Amino acid sequence: MTGDRTVDRDGRRAWLLAIDTATSQVVVAAAAPDGTLLGVSTWAAGRTHGAQLLPAIGRLTGENNLRRSRIAGVIVGTGPGAFTGLRVGIATAKALAHELDVPIVGVSTGAALLAASGAGDLGVLLVPAGPNDRHVVRTGSPAVLLPGGQEPDLGPNETLVALDLADRAPAAASARGETARAGFPAALARLGAERLAAGDVDDLARLVPDYVSLPRGVVAESGEVAWSRDRP
Repeated sequence: MTGDRTVDRDGRRAWLLAIDTATSQVVVAAAAPDGTLLGVSTWAAGRTHGAQLLPAIGRLTGENNLRRSRIAGVIVGTGPGAFTGLRVGIATAKALAHELDVPIVGVSTGAALLAASGAGDLGVLLVPAGPNDRHVVRTGSPAVLLPGGQEPDLGPNETLVALDLADRAPAAASARGETARAGFPAALARLGAERLAAGDVDDLARLVPDYVSLPRGVVAESGEVAWSRDRP
């Protein structure tokens, strides 16, 4: 007997599964209940979220000698991000939490990226919202659409962090974005673990993504579909 209720008879510990599909890089991570990373898998998202996500989770468990049955909670990035990627990631996270009867928490992808960037509450994140527009994300605030051609209005002490914007953001901001990307899995796991430990969990039915753009006809506030006539 170990005396540790998080350890089963085979010595395998309970762990947390973290998933994020909001950016151009998919993240699947395993973490201890305190948020310490146990393993990470990342890959370029492309258009294959649905085909690769569950196999990647299976490989992660095998490579790190973890049991899926020992998942104690699920953490999922809620965006802002593209419609298809977020829909697949959050649907998968919800399905696993429901199947395993474990709690789930949604963590703002933007907040986790800013935490990983080192800029913290003084960071302002820029992410793409279609081919021309961008979204501005500040910790604790909803994402704000920035139409193409406009630049974010920064406070005197704020630091710009840009992700997935290539030539559409200053080089220094993009470099901070790559720093944020490298530290993102750890930040996502830590923020999610903190909420789980505090019992601040989400309801499966009410956990929704923060889309940067929606398919034509989908109403963001209600999720209702109001199809319009096709344009000529």
